[in-house]
Amino acid sequence: RRLIGLDTSTGETRWETNRNVKVSWASPILANIGGKVQVILAADPLVAGYDTDSGKELWSAACLSGEVGPSPAYGEGLVFVVNEYAQLAAVNPGNGQIVWHADEYLSEVSSPVVSGGLLFVATSYGILACYDAKSGEKVWEHDGGVGYYSSPVVAEGKLFLFNTDGKLEVFAVAREKSLLAESRLGVHVTSTPALANKRMYVRAGTTLFCIGK
Repeated sequence: RRLIGLDTSTGETRWETNRNVKVSWASPILANIGGKVQVILAADPLVAGYDTDSGKELWSAACLSGEVGPSPAYGEGLVFVVNEYAQLAAVNPGNGQIVWHADEYLSEVSSPVVSGGLLFVATSYGILACYDAKSGEKVWEHDGGVGYYSSPVVAEGKLFLFNTDGKLEVFAVAREKSLLAESRLGVHVTSTPALANKRMYVRAGTTLFCIGK
């Protein structure tokens, strides 16, 4: 329930900010908002942005509940948060106002991602939903049949997503659903892949896989 800023060269604490929130599993993200980098956190009940130099809370919105797992996402000038049994919400970080919200498809673990004006949310019951990031209009949905714990990642106009059975699905980042490719890793996957230098790295259990040339 505290946000702590550390000096990376010495490890000394530069500042501490108390937060009136409950338990959260979500990771903080950094976002350049209005030319200033903020650290953004999600927990029950708040999503909030903080000044990275001082730890001062700059804005907040009460829109979450439960043990929050998904991390926030930022894009199109909005902060997006979601949690199962709560809601999916788009928040204006300039004033903390909720721009739009939805409750049809809510993620339990997987974090949302924003790209090309679209917001993608993957659920533990096997639905990948695509929304217009600014309006909240649901553009399309995909029923994968198997749950998603891994978070979707985007590279080169494509969205990559593993389901818990280890099947990788590749979609075009577009307003019409286009499943470009599928591949099976053959193991249970709950971690989010990392992409670098035309390769994908994904951990499954005690094994690290590298996929690519």
